[in-house]
Amino acid sequence: MADLMEMAKQLGRELQKDERYLAFRAASAENDKDEELQNLIGEFNLKRLDLGNEEDKAEHDEARVKALGEEVRTIYSQIMAHKSMQKYQAARAEFEQLLDGINRVIAYSAAGQDPDDFDPAAAASCSGNCAGCAGCH
Repeated sequence: MADLMEMAKQLGRELQKDERYLAFRAASAENDKDEELQNLIGEFNLKRLDLGNEEDKAEHDEARVKALGEEVRTIYSQIMAHKSMQKYQAARAEFEQLLDGINRVIAYSAAGQDPDDFDPAAAASCSGNCAGCAGCH
């Protein structure tokens, strides 16, 4: 068991050297330093809080709820359209794809399959619902 844990730690160390991990971390740091983006996120959070508070009132103003909801959606769209956020989202997707692939190899192996037979192309189309699939077992 100790050998497996050491191998998992080694995998973790190697993961932290991978270009996808490094790109994800860099994009995350860039987002944290992007003052314009952080201001938008702060504004979004405040508007969302205002919206929640208004909705929680027993006699809330529907027009205000509607206006705040529109403001929240507008700010969210601005956040998601921001260059730094788009770069972050792309880097996060790449990194998550890497983690998903690693997890699939482990699950494939835990199901008794030969890890050397793992086909990442076939696994990429897997929905996670094994009911109609004969690929892993």
